[in-house]
Amino acid sequence: MDFTYTPEQRQLRDAVSALGRKYGHGYFVEKAKAGQHTTELWAEAGKLGYLGVNVPAEYGGGGGGITELAIVCEELAAAGCPLLLLVVSPAIAATVIARHGSAEQRTELLPGFADGSLTVAFAITEPEAGSNAHRLATVARRDGDDWLLSGRKCFISGVDQADRILVVARTTDAATGRLKPALFLVPTDAPGLTKSKLDMEIVSPENQWLLYLDDVRVPAGALIGDEDAGLPALFSGLNPERITVAAMSAGTARYALSRAADYAAKRAVWGKPIGTHQGVAHPLAHAQIQVELARLMIAKAASLYDAGSDLEAGVAANMAKYASAEAAALAVDTAIQVHGGNGMTTEYGVATLLGAVRAGRIAPVSREMILNFVAQHVLGQDKSY
Repeated sequence: MDFTYTPEQRQLRDAVSALGRKYGHGYFVEKAKAGQHTTELWAEAGKLGYLGVNVPAEYGGGGGGITELAIVCEELAAAGCPLLLLVVSPAIAATVIARHGSAEQRTELLPGFADGSLTVAFAITEPEAGSNAHRLATVARRDGDDWLLSGRKCFISGVDQADRILVVARTTDAATGRLKPALFLVPTDAPGLTKSKLDMEIVSPENQWLLYLDDVRVPAGALIGDEDAGLPALFSGLNPERITVAAMSAGTARYALSRAADYAAKRAVWGKPIGTHQGVAHPLAHAQIQVELARLMIAKAASLYDAGSDLEAGVAANMAKYASAEAAALAVDTAIQVHGGNGMTTEYGVATLLGAVRAGRIAPVSREMILNFVAQHVLGQDKSY
């Protein structure tokens, strides 16, 4: 398996990196603390085609895959601008619609993903279900040609920035009478849909929301694919989610280590830079190694996914998400320690990452559930939960 980037991928990495540096971490933090969004960065990234690198070319996209989108996620994060909506809208929603949407849905929606003019949130998590997607309580029932959706969702990112929400609900299987998953596109201004903002201790321009669906009516065309496409459609979006979250974590780790390495090389105490002391240099080197190992697994997972090896990609995507979350948490913590008291100030730009990398060990799938997955499906152990 060749992980060497093509010339086009290297050019993409360099171009996205330049865009991220143009805005920088100061811009990101300023927007987040003011309760604003990174609208200018999102719009420019869309205009340059970076938001649609994984959208098929016939719909105006770049015709690439999750490998290319992971590059975009990583490089913006490495410049101090980790954009969570890249994971939610292009990685999950656009992929699901490209793979499982009807011809009409692809024609209507994919061009908007390609240029960034359409943003779609993703709603699966529920207060009672947690990590158990089999216990989702949001249901969809037929009412003539329409569907009525009822239920609650929590920790839904970017609803206030989205045009629509890709809602995971459950329908009744006519053959068995059991509930099965189905995905619906719901306009954010649909009657019966209300939202409540969650206050989070994370410096981020993207907000988290509670959603309440009270008999939200959507037409038949809001169903992605058909009634039997729910489970395949759902999983076609979850692996890209894990891969791009991993890429964003790796980029954040790179940003933190870059700041710390620069500080250690310039900060002089007792006549020489603190980076000459192994007590400072070795933790940085250790974190750097962990980040590079995580990046290798991200590249493997993206390559497998783009090649259509879904089962192998699922294993690799989970491992990549686990490795990158751990590496990012280590990198940011190490960067703060290297800075000493300065590390806790806003000015030095590392403590502002602390909440996000800690959340990365929980969402979109917790480290414990990934360990359960690996133990069961890779090591052949009995299911433990």
